[in-house]
Amino acid sequence: MRDSSHERRPRRRPRRDHRRRHEAEEAPEYEELDDALLSGPERALRDARRIADRKVKLTGDLVRLAVIVIPLLIFLPPVGLIVLLIWGSGHVRDVYRLFLEPKLRERYLREEVQKQVHAHLSHERQELEGEHARSMHELSASIAHEIRNPITAAKSLVQQMEEEPAAPENVEYARVALEELARVERSVSHLLRFARDEEMRVAPLRLRDVIDSALETFRDRLERSEVELDVQLDSDGELRGDPEQLRRVVINLVGNAIDAIDESATPRGRVEVHMGENLAATHVWLRIADNGPGIEDAASGRIFSPFYTSKANGTGLGLPICKKLVEAHGGTIEVKSEPGGGAEFLLSFAKAESDGGVES
Repeated sequence: MRDSSHERRPRRRPRRDHRRRHEAEEAPEYEELDDALLSGPERALRDARRIADRKVKLTGDLVRLAVIVIPLLIFLPPVGLIVLLIWGSGHVRDVYRLFLEPKLRERYLREEVQKQVHAHLSHERQELEGEHARSMHELSASIAHEIRNPITAAKSLVQQMEEEPAAPENVEYARVALEELARVERSVSHLLRFARDEEMRVAPLRLRDVIDSALETFRDRLERSEVELDVQLDSDGELRGDPEQLRRVVINLVGNAIDAIDESATPRGRVEVHMGENLAATHVWLRIADNGPGIEDAASGRIFSPFYTSKANGTGLGLPICKKLVEAHGGTIEVKSEPGGGAEFLLSFAKAESDGGVES
């Protein structure tokens, strides 16, 4: 018979050790991996585990320290104080680093960010104020130039008429003086329109109807001129906006195109007015182009600036007003031109949401 006393039964490991080993096998070994092999969340999880482990260990150390030091402070105060100073100093430092330092760093970081943002905004505000001041200075200079010149000319003509009341040239002088004063009146009127925020009477509209109404004002002029008008309206162009304001935009752009052709005596002048929708049917576009002399490269970036004009009798406020009205409707206006190759203005507006259409 086999001696059972010599048999050794296998020792069962405690269930706690078995559970810890199982958890260790399932947990990713982030500690042993290089940072380059870990993703951002994995590195954050590893760092969080390290901090949590340090806090748990520190809490346990503080509990053990309290168990030892408190009785000593009660029964042997000098010994307890020495033990507290020796063992507690390092723990106090760890408490500061783990619990207090992160909160202080976060607080100071937030205060510093607010300070830097405030300083940056103040700097940007100063730049904007400086830019606004320069713009106002340029605008004031342009207004003074635009108004002073015709007034000076009219004043000179009236003085000549006063010196020789019976001179035969006085009739011509009076006519020119009235033209110069009319130019001032026109400039002031356009300036007020440009500076004033006009009230928009928003309503459903068809851009086709707006264009037809605007082009009707050029009927007599086109009959006297050799300019050909090519109109292609491939959409009703249902929008929400102010019909009268958009009508003024079309009149100004078409009138500028005809003026450019007439002033340059372009043979077989042609103005194109085309309108349609984008492929997604979300926007309506309007294209007004001519085959006139075009716009010089140096002037293409200034045509929307107040009082800049290439016309002899222009106020330089027509295009700035157009741009202002288009943008007030949430639209955009762009210009493309090459010297000698004509000019093209492209406008774009978001379509009105479908609500049964625009009433006829």
